[in-house]
This record gives sequence, C-alpha cells and structure tokens, in this order.
Amino acid sequence: MNNSTNPQLAPPGAGLPAIELWVARLMFARTRRRGNREAFVAKFQQERAAIRALVDSCPETQRGEQVLIMRLRGLEDSSRNWSVWMTLDHLRIIHIGLIRVIHALTHGKVPPGKASTAAVKPGTMVTASVEAEYERSCDGVLAAITEAADLKTELRFEHPWFGPLDAFGWAAMAGTHMSIHRAQIQSILLGLSR
Repeated sequence: MNNSTNPQLAPPGAGLPAIELWVARLMFARTRRRGNREAFVAKFQQERAAIRALVDSCPETQRGEQVLIMRLRGLEDSSRNWSVWMTLDHLRIIHIGLIRVIHALTHGKVPPGKASTAAVKPGTMVTASVEAEYERSCDGVLAAITEAADLKTELRFEHPWFGPLDAFGWAAMAGTHMSIHRAQIQSILLGLSR
C-alpha cells in the first residue's frame, strides 16, 4: 500500500475480527501446550535476529517514515500505519510489560492494573534512540524467562485476547508477538521501496 499521513483506521484496542481471534486463540493454546521454556527462548532469539537484520537493511533516514500497509493476521487495524521505529517502540513497550508480569507472577504477585492493547501503541515522534532501548528490552525479556525458577505459576494475569495466563503463557507470548511485528516490518520495508 502507499504512504499515508491520515488514513481512516479502527481505533486503538478495537481488536481482531472474531474468526481471526478464535483461530489465534486455538493456535496460541497449541503453542503453550507443545512449548517449553527453551523453545520460547529460541523463538524469541530467532525473531530478534530477523528483526535486527530487517532494521539494518533499512536506511536510517527511512526508519522513521510511516507506511500504510495491508492488515496482517494478528495485527490490529490501528497498527497499520507505523514506521520501523514505531514498531520497535511498540515492541519495547510490550517487553517492559512482559518483564513486569513474568517477574510478578513468578514472585507470587499479580501485577496491578489491566493489560490493554490500546495502551501499548507507540507515539509518532520516535527517534533512533529507540533501537538501543528495544535491544535492552529484548535482553530483559530473555532474562525474565530464563531466570524464573518456575514459569508455571498458580497466579495468572489476564491478556486482553487470550484470557488469564500464567507466567509460562506470557513467556510463550514473547516470540509469537515478535513474529507478527517482524512481518509488519517486512511490509513496511516493501512499502518504503515503492
């Protein structure tokens, strides 16, 4: 799709189409059922490396340009007009939340507040500094997952799409979420090359 400054998009937090959400819930349940800590870490590291390669392939002068893309599976409509840096900032915001939730649950506490997809959208004025902040957040996620004594916690914290998840479920989310935004960055780069 084309670059667009003011496209008409659904509001932040509008969610996914019902059938897509139903399929996503089934697939994520399977990921949790079949996965383990090592698989979650490997998936996260694989997606992190892929995202780094994509970012590095984009000229720095274009990393802040918003590009309107087609909606991808797993991506809210409101997230279709982001730049590479906005996508990294969103991942950074999510990672900080993941670290907080995993740490709290594995230490016998339920984090305060409520998870909201509308609350984790990036601003439009993101700069190059987000790249280092994103990398630090990736390190933090890996530390939270690998250092936890037991991710299968009795306590749970509710995800807006997937319901109450233990720390294991939130750890499973890390790489899965990265894969959606890796595909988003790929689409942004295609749009920049047109």
